[in-house]
Amino acid sequence: MKVAVASDHGGIHLRQEITKLLEELDIRYEDFGCNCEGSVDYPDFALPVSEKVAAGEFDRAILICGTGIGMSIAANKVKGIRCALVHDVFSAKATRNHNDTNVLAMGERVIGAGLAREIATTWLGADYEGGRHATRIGKVSDYEERVEQ
Repeated sequence: MKVAVASDHGGIHLRQEITKLLEELDIRYEDFGCNCEGSVDYPDFALPVSEKVAAGEFDRAILICGTGIGMSIAANKVKGIRCALVHDVFSAKATRNHNDTNVLAMGERVIGAGLAREIATTWLGADYEGGRHATRIGKVSDYEERVEQ
């Protein structure tokens, strides 16, 4: 598995915790920043990273901002991205099992490092169940195709 990681200024510290976790789990990753604490715009990080996941350059991505909301909104604008904003372990597992999410968003100002590590570990380790869920995801993909035309 290869994971892209990015944050804006509001998620820089939590992103550093997540990259440490990925190293501990021996998961290949690339860190796309930001590398400053000054204000930056979350779409400048969420959109390029999400495009890389959609293009198959990365299997998944983890995006972090202050609340996770901005990152998740931006990521979900990219065709083929299924990003979930998650702040609990149950949802982290369910969003992989049922929604086959390929991007995880979290908020540094909402959860602490310990919980974020547990969420990321759960999300990275959970598998997509398929079955009835595939029909639902197919409907979303079909919609994306129709809208694009």
